[in-house]
Amino acid sequence: MAVEARDVVVIGGGFAGLAAGVALSARGFRVALLEGKPALGGRAYSFIDADTGDFVDNGQHVLMGCYRETLAFLDQIGTRGQLIFHRNLEIEMLDGPGRHALLKTTALPGPFHMSTGLLGYRHLTLSERFRLIAGGARLMYLRSRDRDRLRRMSVAELMDVLGQGDRARRCFWYPLAIATLNDEPELASAALLAEVLKRAFFSRRRDSALVYSKVGLSDLYCTAARDAIENAGGVVAMRAIVEGFDFDANSAITGVRLRDGSRLSASNYIVAVPPENCLKLLPEAAIADPFFSGIHALKSSPIICVHVWLDREVTDSAFIGFIGTQTQWMFNKRRIFEQHGERHPGYLSFVISGARKLVDSSNDELLDLVINDLRTMIPAARNANVVKALVLKEKHATMAPDPLSDLSRPATVTPIANLFLAGDWIQTGLPATIESAVVSGRAAANAIAARAGAA
Repeated sequence: MAVEARDVVVIGGGFAGLAAGVALSARGFRVALLEGKPALGGRAYSFIDADTGDFVDNGQHVLMGCYRETLAFLDQIGTRGQLIFHRNLEIEMLDGPGRHALLKTTALPGPFHMSTGLLGYRHLTLSERFRLIAGGARLMYLRSRDRDRLRRMSVAELMDVLGQGDRARRCFWYPLAIATLNDEPELASAALLAEVLKRAFFSRRRDSALVYSKVGLSDLYCTAARDAIENAGGVVAMRAIVEGFDFDANSAITGVRLRDGSRLSASNYIVAVPPENCLKLLPEAAIADPFFSGIHALKSSPIICVHVWLDREVTDSAFIGFIGTQTQWMFNKRRIFEQHGERHPGYLSFVISGARKLVDSSNDELLDLVINDLRTMIPAARNANVVKALVLKEKHATMAPDPLSDLSRPATVTPIANLFLAGDWIQTGLPATIESAVVSGRAAANAIAARAGAA
């Protein structure tokens, strides 16, 4: 990398860093984005499997209509057309073989589209459905009137407050909470669940819709974001490992030191890497500041994704939730991806979120678990043969959404005048999702523009 001054150095090439870099480039800033890995994407990337020719996502990332900042970012880089928008929320939930029910919104305007849709959710009795709707209304009241109480409460404790029974928890609340928060209900923050529900289900009807990418994640945003930065005169460098910052006498950053011995200076800096990597870049004096020391309290939560290729298709559904099994969600990639390999008819991805108890299991054990759950839930799969499988583990996939971690999340603006933070773990009011990452990146860009006096 050429050693020259830049307006902004962005460290990290995932959703947060790229969103920040694109936003700054659009405002005329000269950006140098540094990614330590050989490819962009952070923890949300994809690759093409050489044996099958299929896209493989590192985990399964689903967008929703309420991801307004993410959709604006994709629109800005010109890839929004690679998304499939569903007009209504419609999820098939299986509670055993042949026991399926649709979690489906109706054509009414929000938020009535959700409440009336829940009345048709056949995994619950009619009285349980009415109690579920009342619980949702009560939760929205707590969100608007008593957020501090929610911030101290777990999802499981919230269920007691809302008067939700075991069946409603098992068939609705807990699958939703685990999918969106990536942790067990006994640990996850009630406040974060409330925010997800407000944005996704208690707002506009189109906010509830699921949005799939027709291409792999890397093709959805990495290349186009890189082009946007470089076309504006910026630099995007991979394998650019930052080892630390240099400071002046006033504790402002004067440059970054790279492992290859080079140095890059800028007026402002954005760190868009996981929290543990962020701390490694800072000197001990900075880490001692209460603003940064709180990052030590952040925990992480794992996700396991198992990709399976079968010798036949076993379902027409694109997306199915499993109730009562350790495998939680199944994505039928043959029904989602626009382009794919042709060697094997069936390509399914299975997700286990909040997988603390399973993440140290062997790949063979996890594959057996997933296949057993599949054959239990979908009898048509019992005669299908597994041709190939990949098990991907992200032991630190997201920030843990427990109340203490959520309260410990730092803000974008730091005590160091020209240093800003971005990432899904920054305090955005959202759990650690793609939307949270993009929100944080664009917020960092706004903060730098404000500091520079730019429009």
